[in-house]
Amino acid sequence: MYLCPPFSNKKINYPRMLNNYETTFVMTPVLSEEDVKRTISGYIDFLKKNDAEIVNEEYWGLKQLAYPIAKKTTGIYHHLEFRAKGEVIDRLELMFRRDEDNVLRFLTIKLDKYAVQYNENRRKGLAGKNRKDKNSNPVKEDSNHGS
Repeated sequence: MYLCPPFSNKKINYPRMLNNYETTFVMTPVLSEEDVKRTISGYIDFLKKNDAEIVNEEYWGLKQLAYPIAKKTTGIYHHLEFRAKGEVIDRLELMFRRDEDNVLRFLTIKLDKYAVQYNENRRKGLAGKNRKDKNSNPVKEDSNHGS
């Protein structure tokens, strides 16, 4: 005998929350500008088709690698910050792995609330390397000190 009626077999679809992610990928330096733009837009289009929201996109350009990868000493860096469902990440990383002719390395990180806040402050110039210092604009003092 049941104290309460048994649960039905009906599956309830709860809305999936979007998580915050950032991914940085390094492309081979032998690509032309047109190929680089096409590669980047391909990944962005993939994310948008899978209901991801692009929060920030940064093109870091050609940079020296810390160690050679596939006999290359430089790479073209691109950074994306986005909100997406968790299952999109597996498909995105599979695309990176399959595109081994263009992509040398990639790294995708799930951001916690502190990292999201830090990234927002960094974009506003309140944190990071390009931080706007609080003491850069000194307050002008009054010439009348109490008299």
